[in-house]
Amino acid sequence: MTEKKIYLLLTDTGTFFTKLIKLYTKKPYNHASITFDSELSEVYSFGRKKVRNPFIGGFVKEDVKQGLFKQADCAVYSLTVTEVQLDNIKRYIKKMEEQKEYYRYNFLGLFGFIVNKPIKREKALFCSQFVASVLKECNIIDFEKPLSLITPNDLQEVSELKLVYEGKLKAYPNKGESNELCVPIPYIPIEL
Repeated sequence: MTEKKIYLLLTDTGTFFTKLIKLYTKKPYNHASITFDSELSEVYSFGRKKVRNPFIGGFVKEDVKQGLFKQADCAVYSLTVTEVQLDNIKRYIKKMEEQKEYYRYNFLGLFGFIVNKPIKREKALFCSQFVASVLKECNIIDFEKPLSLITPNDLQEVSELKLVYEGKLKAYPNKGESNELCVPIPYIPIEL
């Protein structure tokens, strides 16, 4: 059986809305996405459909090279999956993408998270709930708590994940995964 990798992208874009979430969670990342490649060329999540309006949201294919992601801090994790699991993930996301007009952002679910009461709504998810549902529905990870209470930090704590990169998203090497952790090293001039 051939092993493949998928990637989870956790970000902090620094918007007003994400700052509010961060005030509550006190965690570094407040947005979660999933992608099939280390170059982050096809990134999927639940988020804003319009950059300037956080209240119009749903299933989105994100372009992490522009918009809110330009100044984002991030952590990229890899997860080893089988070829069958990868095919299941792709089918699951493709089906959702084909029906994206029926999906909404689960704002009520965020309030449920705050009061620790799961609020499950049909065809409504928030970002980390979406990523967790992909992993659960495709038989990769079985979460102990309800998916509507899963945070980006909960995803970070999944033992099967391997940290590939942490730093500014715009500095992400985009050259595939190496065996070493890729952290940008600041330039220090050396006097001769």
